[in-house]
This record gives sequence, structure tokens and C-alpha cells, in this order.
Amino acid sequence: MAKGKYDSTLNLPQTEFPMRANLPNKEPEILKFWEENNIYQQVLDKNQGNEKFILHDGPPYSNGDIHLGHTLNKILKDIIIKQHLMLGFDSPYVPGWDTHGLPIEQQAIKNLGIDRKHTDVVEFRRHCRDYALKYVDIQKEEFKRLGVGGDWDHPYLTLEPGFESIQIKVFGDMANKGYIYKGLKPVYWCGDCETALAEAEIEYNDKVSPSIYVKFPIKDGKGVVPEDAFIIIWTTTPWTLPANLGICLHPDYEYLLVQVNDEKYVVAKGLLENVAAQLNWDSCQILKEFKGQEMERAVCRHPFVDRDSLVILGRHVTLEAGTGCVHTAPGHGEDDFYVGREYGLGVVSPVDNSGKFTEEAGKFKGIPVHKANKNVIDELESLGMLLKASDYEHQYPYCWRCRNPIIYRATSQWFASIDGFRQEALQAIDEVQWIPSWGRERIYSMVRDRGDWCISRQRTWGVPIPIFYCDHCEKTIITPETIARISDLFAKHGSDIWFMKDAAELLPDGFVCPHCGQQKFSKETDIMDVWFDSGSSHMAVLETTPGLRWPADLYLEGSDQHRGWFNSSLSTAVAVRGKAPYKQVLTHGFLVDEKGHKMSKSLGNTVDPLQMIEELGADILRLWVSSADYRNDIAISKNIIKQSSEAYRKIRNTCRFILGNLYDFDPVKDTVSYEQLTELDKWALLKLNKVVQRVTRAYADYEFHVVFHTVHRFCTVDLSSIYFDVIKDKLYCNDKNDPERKAAQTVLYRLINDLVVILAPVLAFTCEEIWTYIKKENDPASVHLLAWPSESKVKFDEALEARMDKILQVREVVTKAMEEARSQKVIGHSLGAWVTIYAASEWLELLQDTRQLDKILIVSRVDVKPADEKPADALALDEVSGVWVKVQAAEGNKCERCWIIDLSVGANTKHTTLCSRCAAVVEQMEG
Repeated sequence: MAKGKYDSTLNLPQTEFPMRANLPNKEPEILKFWEENNIYQQVLDKNQGNEKFILHDGPPYSNGDIHLGHTLNKILKDIIIKQHLMLGFDSPYVPGWDTHGLPIEQQAIKNLGIDRKHTDVVEFRRHCRDYALKYVDIQKEEFKRLGVGGDWDHPYLTLEPGFESIQIKVFGDMANKGYIYKGLKPVYWCGDCETALAEAEIEYNDKVSPSIYVKFPIKDGKGVVPEDAFIIIWTTTPWTLPANLGICLHPDYEYLLVQVNDEKYVVAKGLLENVAAQLNWDSCQILKEFKGQEMERAVCRHPFVDRDSLVILGRHVTLEAGTGCVHTAPGHGEDDFYVGREYGLGVVSPVDNSGKFTEEAGKFKGIPVHKANKNVIDELESLGMLLKASDYEHQYPYCWRCRNPIIYRATSQWFASIDGFRQEALQAIDEVQWIPSWGRERIYSMVRDRGDWCISRQRTWGVPIPIFYCDHCEKTIITPETIARISDLFAKHGSDIWFMKDAAELLPDGFVCPHCGQQKFSKETDIMDVWFDSGSSHMAVLETTPGLRWPADLYLEGSDQHRGWFNSSLSTAVAVRGKAPYKQVLTHGFLVDEKGHKMSKSLGNTVDPLQMIEELGADILRLWVSSADYRNDIAISKNIIKQSSEAYRKIRNTCRFILGNLYDFDPVKDTVSYEQLTELDKWALLKLNKVVQRVTRAYADYEFHVVFHTVHRFCTVDLSSIYFDVIKDKLYCNDKNDPERKAAQTVLYRLINDLVVILAPVLAFTCEEIWTYIKKENDPASVHLLAWPSESKVKFDEALEARMDKILQVREVVTKAMEEARSQKVIGHSLGAWVTIYAASEWLELLQDTRQLDKILIVSRVDVKPADEKPADALALDEVSGVWVKVQAAEGNKCERCWIIDLSVGANTKHTTLCSRCAAVVEQMEG
């Protein structure tokens, strides 16, 4: 291949396209080119004023290097943005980071060795800020290395004063509408992290817990059961028994009083058989049957605490497990809390912030609750109140950060009342397009069934809850005036000012309590749930960043965000704006290994994207992302990446072949008209047009695996195995100015120009490199500045497609016949073959009218004869009825230039080893 001009912008020769991709070395050069020439901004400028398409970035935590989940998510977003930009949309991408919250606080403590309880609050927050900003910079460079384009110089950060200021306004709007309240109720609580948690911060894992059957002595049986009987309860949380205040029965269930040996027990009739089996009752006598409602307000004695346990009724009681008599501790269970409130039981929760028993738990004081199970069981056994203890494996909630089991704990927290806007939220869900469609049902059921949103956290690194308390009347104070003041202060100074100033300095000048007129105040010490931070981003970013708009066209995150960011964003938007902050929501699955196992460091099946980029290049990862149907769980392993590398090699080699055969093609001078193309050339363009059409539709439907498979098949089958295979002869052996050669080059030029565009959103680096070999002096500097290919360049010629499809069917029969002839040593290379095709009437005219059939079949000679002349040993294929093929060795000698065996070889006395065609070409070259 001849060298062309040298392209200084990428430091690459214009026409050399090496076999080795060498992506790890080339990609950084291309990144440098993009940055130095500000290609991203050039693309935005080109599309300015056009229709907008806004993808709002869900912010990752800035608490470590990126992992494969980040890689999948960011590449998917980048593919969408790049393609929309090529379509002409004004589609700026503003990346963001979640920079507050427990994940960052924990990492700062761990990595910096900080004792948060003995560090000044403002100093501790400064350490957290520094840590978060450090990883914003690290992740930013890692995302850029993936080829992700965006406004990296102006990302949004949830710790920025402007963001915090808007978040305060969102909170204030919700409070002024009556959606924010403080209440005592059980919440998820992590003793290790010492804070309340939201549903989105909980993961369910397998856990082995102690399963115990406990006797509660009856003190007052309401005349239904005698006082020498016991009610049996079953629980897998023995540590909650110190907080027991009641036993709940279902009002409509049938209950039995049974005698076993010398004792009488109360159990649900529907569970008697199971209880008897569990407790190894050889026999039991049924003494009485009654409805649960008959036992209402009966009284039992607590088995080891000096207090009563009231028998109450509740419809949450089931017959799925246990005894039908449910141990009720309002301080440690949601159902328990609400049913206990109906009966005025009160709340006992003898557990401190670190998950240890308080003095209220008596002899168990100071013991971590999960370790106290054994102590409680021993106590029950010593008092003769334990009937059985065994292990029980079940799903249990764990903290999403420290991975330790959590508890339910009744504490006073701030909540957002979902009931206040639940119906509006459900209506808004139906106005959104959910992709895949099951996403609608997932989030709909979550919003329909969820309880109120616990938005307070007992931590330090976050946005303070902007609420004051009057020291005189102890009333809560949150008014439009105080919200405006705090929002303004945060906009100027950031949220640190809340911790630096006292309440009087934070409130408006001369502020008095609206309830009692006094002027001494305290401030709330809790911070907001980090999901409230990111859930406010639609207003804090979309409504304040130039070029963006509210609502977003698309949110794209993992399917876990139906209960996370999608949910919190929906809640704040509906509460404040009355509609969803997004028009479409697209979700991707989770990463698993090739055996379907979840990625886990402990299993050793994780894949480091940074290492893979260093070894293979980012485009291999980008191609892997595009190849997977990401709406389901996505498999990843070194073997799968190897498959992506092989697919990449085939696509790259297709492009390499095209570029290698355009070295002497000037599109201005050498392009031939459509009418001058051969049928095979026209077929190749027809196939290209179909590919562009299908790929364009697949991009629009976010089906990137369809893009991958369509282009990959086109490159490997339609082009490499058919079109390229056929045109090699004319490209390499015809005269350089031969019209058929120029026709083939015209098609190649169109192919590469369309391929480089439809692949650019996926293979961002490789297509940029390819473009350096194609672009002319006045062409755009970057492939990403090109427009999406038009489908109107080639008309669909159905007759041509049908004719060529039939010829290719015949080619399959010929190929099979040559394989057999080769195995019998009749021929070697296909050009050593003389093929005779015997065709039925429906094939005969087509084959006889096809020009250069020998070139299409890549043989030295082809004869076409009627089917009735076929010999007995002619080969046929069941799937191609009416065609038979006979292969024999071609007559003549082999041309050493084109390898065709022809009788004309040797006829030219000057070039005795060449066929007549090649001899004429060589003589023309010799001048």
C-alpha cells in the first residue's frame, strides 16, 4: 500500500492502517486530540439551536476507582449521547457525582484514620470534602479514558453551594406543603454506621438466625382459657423479647387450647400439625376451640421481664409459619408499631445508636443485640420458658455499606409523607415510558406500597435538615422565610455554615418564634438522606445549567434504582412540580460472570476495567457493552472479553481491507454513477442501506446489541465472505483505471464512510482513527462531527435483491461441491475449479444471464446447462432445490499474477506466465 500524506493531528500516516490495533497506545493519543481540539464543544456548537435531547446523569459516589458497573453505565450513556449528537440533536452531557453521605464518610474515616466522634465537625467535614473531591478527579479521568465525552470541566457535584441551595428549596417546598414531619416509628437502623437507613440502602442476604418457641404464661384468660395455660410464640429475633409488650392473634382464625403432658398451650388451629412436629409432641389433647377475637385484651406475663404482655388482634398475622400467635414489640417492627398504637401499648426500644442494649434491658445492658440472642435464649431456658431453639435460614436485611445485619428500631426521625402525593406519583409513572416495560410495574408497586420516606440521618457529612426549634415553647420552626435565608446562606458559603454558626446567626435578623414570640433557638443536628441529595438533582442541575432543561428526556441507571434514584427523583419532583422529572427511564441489569454468578471479590470473579483498558483498550469494553442485551443481567469474564476482542478484530479487518483498497481512489475524480455499478456492487449498497436502516432503528430503541450483531454480521458475512471475496480479483488484478475496479472502489468508499459513522458511538476511538485515513482537506476534523448517514442514497431494488439472493444460494451449492472435490484431491484452491451448474427451468435463465458468474463463484470456469443433462454424480443440497453442480479441474495453466487457470496463459510471448487479462494490464503498467 502506498503511503499518502502525513496527518499531524493524530501523528498517524494518512493511508496506513496497521494490522495490529494497539489500542492501549493509540487511544491516549486520540484522547489528547479530542481535548486539544475541544471536539466535544465543536459538536455542541454545530448542533446549537436544534431540537434538544437531555440525558440526566445519575451521580455515582466519589469514593473509589471506577468498577465494571460504572463502565457499563457510562458507556451506555455515551453511546446514546454520541448517536444523538450525530443525528443533529442539541444534546449536552453534564456528568455528576454524589459527594455526600455514608459511603464517603466511611472511606474518609478508614483511609485518613479519623475518629469522627473526637474531631471538630467542620474539620471532619473538610476531610470528607477533600476525599470526595479527590475521587471526583480520579473517576473523571477514568471515565474520560473510556472515551466518554461530556462537559468534564463543569460537572455537577452535590456538595457545591449552588446545588445545596436548591436542595434546601426543594425541602422547604415539600415542608410548606405539609409533606415533611417528625415522628416516632421503627426504621431500618444500622448499629455499625449508627444511623437510620432508607429502603434503598438495604440489601437482603441469606442469614442463619436462632428460631425459638417461647411460652408466655396466661395471667388473665378472659374466661376463654385458664390461667395455668401458656400462649406459644415463635420468633427468629430473640433479642427483641426484652421489648415485648403484646401477643397478636388474628381475629378470624380458629385457635385451640391443647394439653400436652402436664401443660396447656394456645396455638392456631391451622398450625397445630406443624407446631406439634417442631416440638416433638407425641400426642396432644384438644381441650377447646375458639376465635382469636374472643381472646382480645387477655393478659399474659412476660417470660423474664416484670411486666404484662397484652393479647391484641391484627390482620397481619398469617398461617405461613410459627404458631399464629405473634410476639409484638412496637419498638422493633413496623406491623408491631401500628397495631400496638391501636391498643395504646406504648413503645419500648432498649437499644442505643450503636446497636447495644441500654440499661432498660436489665441484665443484657451493653451487649450488641445480634450477639445477645444467645443470652436471651439462655435466660428463657433457665426459667423454663423455652420450648425449642434451632437454626433458621432466611432472607434478612443488611446495610448496603458495612454489609452488617440491621435492626428495626423505633426512633424519632424526619419523614416525607408519601401519602401526601402518592396518587399524583402513581399517575406520573403512567406518563413515563419505561424501558424495559416491566420497569413500570416495578416502580409502580414500590410507590403504591411504600411507607413514608425516612429522610434524616444521624451523621455529619451531608446537607443539614434546615429546621429550628424554639427553646421556649419547643415548637418546630420551618417557614418560607427561614428556608429562603438558609438557601441564600448555603448558596454563598456552602452547608458548612450550618455547623459554624449558631441558630441566631443563621436565622433572619430579628426573627421571633411564630408560636410564642421568643428569640432563643436551637438547630436540627441530623442531615438529610443522601437520596434526597441526588433526588433533588433534576432541579439543582436541569433548571440551573445552561443548555439543559426540565424535565429530562432520559434517565438511565441499573434496575436497583427503581427503589433508589428513580424513586427519590420522582418523589421530590411530584411533590414540588406535580410531574415526573423524566420522560423515559431505561434500566440495565447487573453484572454476572459467565456462569451467571453475581460479581464478588470473595468469589474472585470480578474484572477490573482499568486493567482491561491497559491490556486491550477501551474500545474492546465499549464493544462488549454494545454486544450484550443489557436489559437483563450481563455476563462478563476474560473469556467473554476475548470473544469481544475477536469480534473487534473482524470489524477492524473489514475496515482495514476497505482502506487498503482506496489508496489510489479520489472520490471527486473516480466515483462512478450508480448505473455504472455491477449487480454485485449494487447489492452491496442495498445491503448497506438495510444495515443503516436497521441500525438507526436499533439505536432509537436503545437496542445496542442489535447494532452490534447487525454490523458484525454485515462485516463478516455480506462483506468479507461474499463481496470482498468476489471483488479482490478486480481490485488487485485489473488495470488501476478499469471501470469495474473504480466501481468497486466507489462502493468501498461509500461503505467505509457509512460504517465509520454508524460505528462511531460504539467504537469511538477506532472510528476516529479510521476517519484520519478517509477525511479530505475540507472535511470535519473528527468523525464525531459527521452527520448520521441518510437512507435515501440507494433505492431498494427488490428484484435485484431477490436475484442476488438466488445466485448466492447457488454459490452455497458450488461451495459444498468444491469442498468435496478438494477432499477427493480433484482441486486445490477454488480457482483450480471448472464448475458446471445443471439448473432447473426456474434457475436456468437467471444463471445464463448473470455476468461474470465465474468471478462471483471465484472459480476459473463456469458452464450452465439444463438440469436434464446432469450426470449421476452431480451434487445437490436439499435446501436449494433445482440446482446440481459438477466440479472438475480447470483446463489450462495457472496465471502467476491472478492464479486463474486459463487456456490463454502463455499466449503472450512477452509474458508467458500470465493470462491475457494480466498480460494486458502489465503491458499498460510498463507504458
